[in-house]
Amino acid sequence: MAAAAEGLTLGVDAGATRCRARLRGAGGEILAQSEGPAANAYVDFDKAVTVARECVAHAVARAGKRVRYTSDIKLGLGVAGVSNAAEARAFEAAFPEFASALVVNDVISACAGAHGGADGGLVIAGTGTAGVARVEGRETIVGGRGFLLGDDGSAARVGADALRAALRAYDGLSPECSLTREIRRRFADDPLAMTRWATQAKPGDYGAFAPLVLEAARAGDAVAYRIVEAAARALGAIVEAVELLGAARVSMIGGLSAPIRPFLARELSARLQPPLFDPIDGAILLAGGVVEAPA
Repeated sequence: MAAAAEGLTLGVDAGATRCRARLRGAGGEILAQSEGPAANAYVDFDKAVTVARECVAHAVARAGKRVRYTSDIKLGLGVAGVSNAAEARAFEAAFPEFASALVVNDVISACAGAHGGADGGLVIAGTGTAGVARVEGRETIVGGRGFLLGDDGSAARVGADALRAALRAYDGLSPECSLTREIRRRFADDPLAMTRWATQAKPGDYGAFAPLVLEAARAGDAVAYRIVEAAARALGAIVEAVELLGAARVSMIGGLSAPIRPFLARELSARLQPPLFDPIDGAILLAGGVVEAPA
């Protein structure tokens, strides 16, 4: 169990897919939890603040009489898309009614959770991707540059590459396959509908196609396999970069982490260690709270 702290601590994992909150007591016991939609500050900062506030409010409400005043609660938030101190301070300012508020990028809070607050490295493989090394009190982020300039190996990138392959196949610029046909079928085989959809699509919309691509890759579809293999190589590069920064223990988490594991290089996969706690508890640890060890 982490070092003791007074009062209540509420942790938030505001991610690109969903937002989750957990309230723990002074002894680390769970008092309440809640969940909401995506809260990605890179995509929409104001919406991310709104979603996080609602998620926090629901967790506090569910704790009922065990919470007298929010001023008794320390708040830790790991927020997707927060890229600098100014953004973190602006996000913190949205929670003035709490005893304290600490906002970090979600990869940092996830890393703290994965290693129980100790040094280590983490790769997040979800809608987006990023890596972080926490070594001797210093955190260095690798990647996490957003969908347009980064997110290599992510579910969003896998989905986008698959949609691009479907359009290229339609135009006779690359091979046709079961995957490309299935993707176009979902748009009534209308390339114009696909391009119109893309003008409004968010990373999570692209990421929704990743399970289809992974399924096709496992079934032997050559186009799907190349897309997934490229994602696995990109994730492997992030792992190696985190290790070079001095992280001796490295974990991988996120919705894509388990399904893509068989596609990673065997020796690299063997080096990955299971996380000790989840990103919500990582935010609680960074805020100075107590996390009760899982049974």
